[in-house]
Amino acid sequence: MSTDTAVSSDGANPDSATARPAHPWLALTALLIGLSMIVIDGSLVNVLLPTMVDDLGLTQTDAQWVNSIYSLVFASLLITVGLLSDKYGRRLLFVLGIVVFIIGSIMSGSSQSSDFLITARAVQAVGASMLLPSSIAVINVLFTGKNRAVAFGLWGAVFGGAAALGPLLGGWLAEDFTWRWAFYVNVPIAIISVILVMRTVPETKVSGVGKIDIVGVLLSSFGLALIVFGLIEGQQYGWWKAIAGFELGPINLEAGGISVVPVAFLLGALLLIALVVFEAHRGKTDKTPLVDLELFKIRRYGFGNIVALVVSLGEFGILFVLPLWLQSVAGLDPLTTGALIAFLAIGTLTAGGSARHVSARFGSTQVVRIGMVLEIVGILGIGWSFSVDRSPWWMAIPLVVYGLGVGFASAQLTNVVLADVPPAKSGQASAMTSTFRQVGSALGAAVLGAVLFTGLATGLSNELEDVPGLSASESSEIVDSVKTSAGQSIVKMEENPSLALVVTDSKDAYTESARITALVAAIFVFFGLLVSFGLPKDSVEDDTASIDDDIAAGV
Repeated sequence: MSTDTAVSSDGANPDSATARPAHPWLALTALLIGLSMIVIDGSLVNVLLPTMVDDLGLTQTDAQWVNSIYSLVFASLLITVGLLSDKYGRRLLFVLGIVVFIIGSIMSGSSQSSDFLITARAVQAVGASMLLPSSIAVINVLFTGKNRAVAFGLWGAVFGGAAALGPLLGGWLAEDFTWRWAFYVNVPIAIISVILVMRTVPETKVSGVGKIDIVGVLLSSFGLALIVFGLIEGQQYGWWKAIAGFELGPINLEAGGISVVPVAFLLGALLLIALVVFEAHRGKTDKTPLVDLELFKIRRYGFGNIVALVVSLGEFGILFVLPLWLQSVAGLDPLTTGALIAFLAIGTLTAGGSARHVSARFGSTQVVRIGMVLEIVGILGIGWSFSVDRSPWWMAIPLVVYGLGVGFASAQLTNVVLADVPPAKSGQASAMTSTFRQVGSALGAAVLGAVLFTGLATGLSNELEDVPGLSASESSEIVDSVKTSAGQSIVKMEENPSLALVVTDSKDAYTESARITALVAAIFVFFGLLVSFGLPKDSVEDDTASIDDDIAAGV
């Protein structure tokens, strides 16, 4: 049987034999290899940021943009790409996504300035946006029943495990080679993935997909971009009153007046409201909407997406803060930082591998809730581990607990959200779910970054008041240096014995701010846990043995 036969994802193809590849689990493996590449790249950058700050002269704002632009562009294109994959073929979009991602990776590795690096990360995100919804839609079509739970469990395990192993890989490459190889290493992985996908994954598409909603694309993209812009640039331009002028085309906001930040928030919110109104109208006129609001009438889908958004705020935001503190305050090198964060992978892989058994016994929704509880405990433990008096290796234990939570929650959340969605709409539905997650990731890095650096600036200013012989202008200069360098100037100040008190105060302020940031992250996940109780109950059937039999049989 050829895997090149195009099939309809709604199961309408009269030749049912062509609707599944000969070895669906090999097809899943091929997809997961490609996915691991984009997930690893999304997480290893956190460990590389301090090194990039030194090498390219990145500011604290640049560091946030390098991190957030990936999630932002990713999120803004997922819905559109989901429709494109439904219309032109999921496998086609997956392979094209790998090609674009590699172009962005090569650009990132060769960057010589912050602007070029941020642009390159955006190109990577364009490619990644083609991969994720395509893979989820294919899984949703190729697997049914409990096998689908198994497939999404493996998807979640690889997703979480790759995210946890990314920092270790990035730290090793940065330490023994250069941070640039963290991007170049994607090339051989991409080649392997393309070959396997072309040989094992069937082409699937949906008939009757209309024209792409360009207005919806623009409204969603600019709406999200403006909100993330406000969160990241608030410290530079002021949260309400402008502490620096802003000029773009005819827009000219001078220092002392209203800041560009609240204007960005307002315009972003208005654009997103306009998006909902426009999509509701488009749906009533039988035109293909960018956002199918009818899907949100499915209780499991609607509540599940809110859970995905809120949990992602805390889940991935804390991973932005952690490597910065470990290298700036704890003094770890990139490799050691990656090795410590890799303890997260122990929990993630353990939970992902066992999630299908726990799900079969308690139900997928309960597994997601168990995961969120463990995440909260793990994040609070990480917050406790932020200390200048204890070894950072105390953090290994809460990282394992946090990894268990991520493994359980990520392994089954996608399965829970899509459980009641018609297969014909799986591409668009999975893209929307991925969008909620990526929006959460982008907002999480922006919000928790704002909490971290705002708290750092305030705390350090207060600490430095007690340093004898330090003038107000010198204190302000130190605070600005520590904040804008994302803490890397602390490492340099340690080389000067006369600044010992300043270094101590800087580390204390950074540590206290990191603790507060962890608490905020835990609160986000807690809100996600509360929302999850709006999900309907699962129909639990303990048939783990039949699942294992299916896997052994290769079906």
